[in-house]
Amino acid sequence: MAEGKKTGVERAEQTGRLSVVATATGGIRVVSLAGEIDHDSGDTLRRALDTRDTRRPRIVVDLRQVTFMDSSGINVFIAAHRTVSEAGGWLRLAAPGKAVMRTLSLVGVDAVIDCRETLRQALSD
Repeated sequence: MAEGKKTGVERAEQTGRLSVVATATGGIRVVSLAGEIDHDSGDTLRRALDTRDTRRPRIVVDLRQVTFMDSSGINVFIAAHRTVSEAGGWLRLAAPGKAVMRTLSLVGVDAVIDCRETLRQALSD
């Protein structure tokens, strides 16, 4: 990742059709996803976004390699956004592909959660 100093992989997990790699850069948790976000992978995504032990969590979810997302993903992102906001932090979605962005837009998630065109934009303040 050229966007900032990588401080190490926190978690790498693959369940079914979703791969998750969580790293940290500049105090921001970067959750990189690849594959499909659906009912079968919702718990994997939920675990990757868990911030119970983090003060003022800052999370960027890199969606560049996500090919499909249904309402399960929307629900996980909305719940994570609420939890992170209540803890004084923020959640940003980065680089969603056309199909994923269409889903986010249709249900209005892009009006609630900060969506950025690139990972670099999502990592900058």
